[in-house]
Parts: sequence; structure tokens; C-alpha cells
Amino acid sequence: MTSAPPPAAELSTDQARRIALRAQGFLGAPDRRAGVPGVLRHLGAVQLDTISVLARSHELIPYARLGAVGRRTVEDAYWSAGRSFEYWSHAACILPVEEWPHFAFRRRAYRSRPHWHHDLPDGAYETVIKQLRAEGPLTATELGGAKNGGEWWDWSASKVAVERALMYGEVVCTKRRSWKRVYDLAERALPDTVLHDDLDDAECLRRLVALAGQSLGVGTRADIADYHRLRGEQFDAVVADSGLVPVTVQGWAKPAWADPAALASEPRGRHRTTLLSPFDSLVWERARTERIFGFTHRLEAYVPKPKRIHGYFAMPLLAGGKLQGRVDPAREGSTLVARQVSLEGRKAVAPMAEALVEAASWVGCTDVRLERVDAPELRGPLAQEIARALA
Repeated sequence: MTSAPPPAAELSTDQARRIALRAQGFLGAPDRRAGVPGVLRHLGAVQLDTISVLARSHELIPYARLGAVGRRTVEDAYWSAGRSFEYWSHAACILPVEEWPHFAFRRRAYRSRPHWHHDLPDGAYETVIKQLRAEGPLTATELGGAKNGGEWWDWSASKVAVERALMYGEVVCTKRRSWKRVYDLAERALPDTVLHDDLDDAECLRRLVALAGQSLGVGTRADIADYHRLRGEQFDAVVADSGLVPVTVQGWAKPAWADPAALASEPRGRHRTTLLSPFDSLVWERARTERIFGFTHRLEAYVPKPKRIHGYFAMPLLAGGKLQGRVDPAREGSTLVARQVSLEGRKAVAPMAEALVEAASWVGCTDVRLERVDAPELRGPLAQEIARALA
């Protein structure tokens, strides 16, 4: 682990929380002129996931920061005019196109793994590249079929080949169509200004560590490295040259680093009230969420149903700059169903009602139905607040 120089500042836990909220776009007036592309540039990465309850996670990210942005507007903003590309960052993520050069280190690492999970018949890779050059952009189905008919990972040769080409950087995902990746040659889909792997690994890592520090505001070694899924030793090798400065945070057991711009002024302004995707970068790392908000949250979609505590896709409630509860939502026709609600006390009732009604309106629902409320004494007040907000 790196040996950090003396800290530049000591932050209270409250200061660290507000710095993190501002860095993630939740404190202060939202930049509506920059819109969804601005949110993407500000965060540096927006995670993708197959789960769709209210909406898919990459739609929920700008909604949480900007409010009721049209869902078609969100999709167009990500994929139009070569603004972004999909690649492996924190997980599968949408990334600003200008960051393509800084993932060269990862593309080189993938190229050094000749088999990458699946064997590939001779000539299959070259066939896919040739087909994309002649006919692209294409989905895996259009390239000859995504699967052989077996289990989840029983990919066809063409699917293995195009995914390998994606990892290597010869192919990019230009958009999603019915959740299927649409592939094209990088040389055709990306601007010439970014289409290169000229940067060495150290420069790539410096940039990604700096970006993660800016997007988090303040974080530990593990927080910052995890943002783009770097290894701890990769962080150690470049943090001294990243521009981040060491700080201490009261109550944090481990050293931290901050973006100097985050320390230059006191975080002030409006706190957004909203529901968060569990894949939102504000809360995607469980240990950090507990440290900053004193709030334990776990995605339970992959937990067996009898063992779930808060529900399949429980969404934390952000209100007043704090996490004040969570709801497991569903949709039935024009009704948003709050299958399970938990609240951090009576003060969370009105914000939860506000967030539920706003989310319902955004996805085209006209009613909200409560099912289970963990604190039975709060069910009546919450139902009354929802009725008032719907009226």
C-alpha cells in the first residue's frame, strides 16, 4: 500500500458527506443545459444492468440528478453523435467518448489473454470483422446468432468473436437495441481524435485515478480504485502524480484522498429528493455507503427470495442530503406498486411520498399503491402524504 504524505486537510464526516454529494451531482442546482451528456461527463461512468423495474439503471442515473428527463432523451443523449462508448469500467458502463484513450491499458491487458474464457474456431474472429466492415453496425444475432442453444454462456462463435473484438478495442458497442449490443468497427464509429492507444499504462491509470477522485470528491484507496475497478497497487503507483491530495476524515479508519477542487469551497445548495438505483455510483460500493451515510444497503436481486430483507430491487431514498429509507418498487399497468417500504423515522414520510409520486409520473403511472411498510405506524401517514401529492 502507498505511503501517503501528510494530509492536506482534516474533514468532518458531515463535510465528507456533502463533498461526496456535490461531486456526484446531488448538491446544488442541476446543470440542465448540459443535460444527460453533462451527467455522464461529470460522473465519468454510468453502470449498465439488465434489471428493469421502474426503468433500467442507466436511465435512473440522470433522472436522479436532473428530474423527469424523457426516457428517449436519455437514450439519445448517451448514444447519439458518438458521445459515448460501452466498455468495462466499474462493470459494464457507458463512458464518455473522450475517455477512450485512457482505457488503452485495459485493452492491452485483454489482448494478452489469447483465449479469454472461450475457445474460438480458426477464422471466426476475422469473419466477424469482415462482416462488420461490409454490413455494420450489427447485433450478435445479425452476425449469425448470439447463442448455440445451451446455457447462458453457451455463446456462438460469432458472439465470442465480436465480444473478444470489443475487449480488444477493434469493435465498439455503439448503442443498445432492445437491450442487445449493436457493434461496429472502432475505426468507423469513433472520432479520429480519440482512436488511438498511444498512452502508456501509467498515464491511463493517472487519468482514471484523477477522474475517480473528482467523481467521488473524497475517498479511500479502495473507494477510488474501485470506481474504474483498478487494483490497489495500480492506484498506489500513480496517486502521487494524479493531482489528488491526502486528507483525513473523522471516523474513517483508513487514509483518504480528495480532489483539490472539492476542498476549495464549502458544498452548499439544494439537496435533491429522489430514489436511487442500487447501481448509482453514489451508493454502488457498500462499505463506502455505510461510511458516508451510516446506511447499510445491499442489492438483493441475486439473493434467494426467502432471504431478502428489503426486496428484489430496493431503491434508497435520498432526501436532505441523507439516505432516509428505501422502497422495492414494481409496476402494474398505470400503478406504481411500493411492494416494501422502510423508513428511517417519521421525518422520512413526506420525502418518500414525494419521491414515489415523482417516479410514478416519470414512468407514466397515475397511481401509487402501498403494500408492506416495515413500520406499521408509518403506513397511514405515508398513504396520506401520497394521496396529497397525487391530488
